[in-house]
Amino acid sequence: MQEHGYASGRLNLPFVGISTFAKSPYVENWDGIEADVCVLGAPFDFGTQWRPGARFGPRAVREASTLFSFGHAGAYDHEDDATYLDSSVRIVDLGDADIVHTKTQTSHKNIAFGVQKILEAGALPLVIGGDHSVNIPCISAFESDCAENGPIHVVQIDAHLDFVDERHGVTNGHGNPMRRAIEKDYVSGMTQLGIRNVSSTAKEGYDDARARGSDILSVRQVRRLGTEAVLDHIPEGKRYYVTIDIDAFCPSIAPGTGTPSHGGFLYYDVLEILQGLAKRGDVVGIDLVEVAPAYDPTESTQILAAQLLLNFLGFIFHERARRA
Repeated sequence: MQEHGYASGRLNLPFVGISTFAKSPYVENWDGIEADVCVLGAPFDFGTQWRPGARFGPRAVREASTLFSFGHAGAYDHEDDATYLDSSVRIVDLGDADIVHTKTQTSHKNIAFGVQKILEAGALPLVIGGDHSVNIPCISAFESDCAENGPIHVVQIDAHLDFVDERHGVTNGHGNPMRRAIEKDYVSGMTQLGIRNVSSTAKEGYDDARARGSDILSVRQVRRLGTEAVLDHIPEGKRYYVTIDIDAFCPSIAPGTGTPSHGGFLYYDVLEILQGLAKRGDVVGIDLVEVAPAYDPTESTQILAAQLLLNFLGFIFHERARRA
């Protein structure tokens, strides 16, 4: 009988040790990356329009992720009859991009540099924000990768459209990232899920988004369609970049965010879409943003974020292994 991964070495309980993402190895030298997944923190929240605090998101999500640090045995899911994230998937934590207070351009440049290093190493970048403006440098970092490997289709899971072009001179705040993304010639299209209620984007923004090829579905539309029909809205066989704003979820389960919006997704609403997406094409980049832990004393928001990301990584690499 094969020895279980927990039978040797330290017990290494969640509250023991240093809080890297899922207790993965920390890599300080960004020129020496050998991994399948690289986690990069982007603790930048100067792009927020109301409540700050997402700068503490990466630290909180990392700490929450230690609850799900499964060790070399991986995590068995009895519903799928599959073991996810065993030792064949190499996850490392690169720490955080350097953030220079009040300097958006410099901070964004440092985030883009980290993502470029991950892509050059042939790994999947997983960026934890920070406010949603950090998506702007993340997408910018894909220019060389897309020139070599083809365009990306952006899948956004969010309460807000984030398609503002310019407002009082602001072009790189957390209301602008999807507009900045669609302007890139290597972004082939966009699917925006969960958009609802009063949004940060005016009607003209919605018209512009649709004219530029975006498909927009609210939470109620997603539920009415069902998972498979929603996935049919997303082009098949593409390279996907997935950006997840935690305010896509209902604040009843994720209150720790700067711009909560009631009527949001519940956990399995999103998880099933992500699992289907992993089967539908190749996920090449992920960011999760807007976790502001100070607004959730229960810590449920960051636990949700960590659990979602680890499950998503499990789906991605399970499908990659199956195809191989």
